[in-house]
Amino acid sequence: MKISTFNRHGREGFKNLTRNGWMTFASLSAVTVTLLLLGVFLLLAYNVQQFSYQLEKQVLISVSVVDGTERAQIVELERQLKNLPGVSEIVFVPKEDGLVSLKDKFADNGDLLDGLEQDNPLPDVFRVKAQDPQQTSALAAKIRTLNLVEKAEYGDKSIDQLFDVTAMVRNAGAVFVIGLCFTALFLINNTIKVTIFARRKEIEIMKLCGATNWFIRWPFLIEGLLIGVLGSALPILTLGIGYDYLTKNVPGIMLFRFADFDPLMYSVAAILLGIGALIGMIGSVMSISRFLRI
Repeated sequence: MKISTFNRHGREGFKNLTRNGWMTFASLSAVTVTLLLLGVFLLLAYNVQQFSYQLEKQVLISVSVVDGTERAQIVELERQLKNLPGVSEIVFVPKEDGLVSLKDKFADNGDLLDGLEQDNPLPDVFRVKAQDPQQTSALAAKIRTLNLVEKAEYGDKSIDQLFDVTAMVRNAGAVFVIGLCFTALFLINNTIKVTIFARRKEIEIMKLCGATNWFIRWPFLIEGLLIGVLGSALPILTLGIGYDYLTKNVPGIMLFRFADFDPLMYSVAAILLGIGALIGMIGSVMSISRFLRI
C-alpha cells in the first residue's frame, strides 16, 4: 500500500470518528464499560491466584522420625529425602528445638512443660516442601515408604480441599476472562455495525464506483482501532488510580496482600490496550463484511 493511500485511509478513519458523533460515543461507551469490567476482573483474578499460590506454598510435610534413631541414621534419611524427585526444601527440627517451640506456643503456661527435657516425648522432625504444591500428596506417599519414617503428615483432607478450591478458582477465572472477551467482541461488533449501517449508502456508492473491498475496509479498520484504543484509555486510568490507592491505603487481611502495582498494573494496561485495539478492528471488519456483498 502506498504511503499516500495509507494517509488517506488514516484521515478518513479520524474523520469518521467526528462525522458520526453519537455513534462514535456509543461505540466508545461499549468499549469503555466492557474493558473496565474486564480490567477489574483481571486485577481480582490475579490477586486471588497469587493468594492461592501463597497458601499452597505454605504447605509442608511433617516427617516424624522413629524414636531412638541415631544421628548418623538421621543424616542418611535426610540424604534420601533430598534425593526424592519433587523435593524443594528440607528443614530438620531436632526434638529439643521442637520442645522449645512448643513452650513458646504455650506462652505464660510454658512452665507446665518443665522437666520434659530429660525425657522428651517429641520426635525429631523434617519439614519438607514440594516443588509443586499440587504434588504434596504424592510426595508424602513416597516419604512414608522410607525406613525410619514413623509418619508423614500434611493435613491430608483439608489441604486436598484447598488444592481443589484453588484449581477451581484458576479454571473459573480463565473461563470468565475468555467469556468476557467474547462478550466485549459481541457488544463492540454490534455497536460498530449500527455505525456502519447508517453509512451503507456511502459504501454502496463506493462499490459502484469501482472501489475494492480493502479500499473500503481500511478507514473502518482504522476507525475501529481508534475506538478500541480511546475506549481503553479511561478504564486504564480509572483502574490505575483505584489500584494505586488500594495498594497504598488498604491493609492486607490475614495472609492476603494486594499484588504490587508495578508490574501488575502495567501488564493489565497493556492487555486492555491490546484487547481494545484488536476487538475494535475485528468488530469493524466483521460488521462491514455484509455491506461489501453487492
